[in-house]
Amino acid sequence: MNNVTEQVYYVGVNDKTLDLFEGQYILPNGVSYNSYVIMDEKIAIMDMVDRRAAKEWFENLSEVLGDKQPDYLIISHLEPDHSANLSEVIELYPDIRIVSNEKLFGMLPQFFNVDIADRKVVVKEGDSLSLGKHELHFVMAPMVHWPEVMVTYESTDKILFSADGFGKFGALDVEEDWACEARRYYFNIVGKYGMPVQTLLKKAAALDIQIICPLHGPILSENLDYYIGLYQTWSSYEPENKGVFIAYSSMHGNTKQAAEELAKLLEAKGVEKVAIADLAREDMAECIEDAFRYDRLVVACPTYDGAIMPVMQDFIYHLKVKMYQKRTVGIIENGSWAPMAGKIMREQFEAMKEVTVLDEKVTIRSSLKKNNYEELEILANKLSQ
Repeated sequence: MNNVTEQVYYVGVNDKTLDLFEGQYILPNGVSYNSYVIMDEKIAIMDMVDRRAAKEWFENLSEVLGDKQPDYLIISHLEPDHSANLSEVIELYPDIRIVSNEKLFGMLPQFFNVDIADRKVVVKEGDSLSLGKHELHFVMAPMVHWPEVMVTYESTDKILFSADGFGKFGALDVEEDWACEARRYYFNIVGKYGMPVQTLLKKAAALDIQIICPLHGPILSENLDYYIGLYQTWSSYEPENKGVFIAYSSMHGNTKQAAEELAKLLEAKGVEKVAIADLAREDMAECIEDAFRYDRLVVACPTYDGAIMPVMQDFIYHLKVKMYQKRTVGIIENGSWAPMAGKIMREQFEAMKEVTVLDEKVTIRSSLKKNNYEELEILANKLSQ
């Protein structure tokens, strides 16, 4: 098995057969379920894996443990992709003790019909557990992104077992940019809980962290300031990059034409980065990622049934529940007889925190006319300032 350090082993599993994470997020390169074992005078298993990966995980455990019996199972997060094997672990290792916090133990009967009363070890903020050479320190992280979450700091090797923090989509044997899939993971899963993440980052700042071991994605051991810096940016809802993301829906191609025309104008005016997406065809999670990545957003949509197209409504809904804020938004609407899309989208964005909706709206009547190109030019000038 792979060593994290001399006595800390990775026993997680790659899953390239799962198509949707949490039943909704597309996984083009699978996902990893990460679990670790600390081999010391006392042996601790750090979290488990999804039921889909149970067979391989138990094989990995057996390879590391040999004929030794683990003393502790640390559960940092109760979601089934990290805890599904609890009943089997208890059966296989009858003397193992289960370590977690009161909130997690309170929720545990909702997932498992097991009696752990005689093996439960309840920890709280600031508690520690000695394994011998290695010392575990427990830090509560409620609402990152469930209420029972905690992280564990191992002070000898200076490892932060970060639960879902610093996780990403993608199996570990896939070469891909960390930030792209970590960003999509963060904003779609953790994104609503920026304040709890900020609280955890403040706690982490007081620790000498040399290695981050998340529950999904690669172990991080170099350039940690880069990863922590991104989490500071993401969790404070500040834009990561200057640029414009144009999100459109189009019935007959005319609104699409306007969105593409605006993109050309912005590029010609030297806007740092212009990204564009058809909401009906692109992965919604990637669209949410790009909306948060850039400091400016343009939504383009025709009026549909007296409202806006469902895919645009879904996009704006996702932004709202993920706490979209601190951005500038431009609007392009289309309507053949009673344009309403602009009014509806404006009202929804104006209800969000620190979102500035530009007055330079573009209104198309079915297809682009000369005045629309002039309006697009005005909007592009405003967005490129």
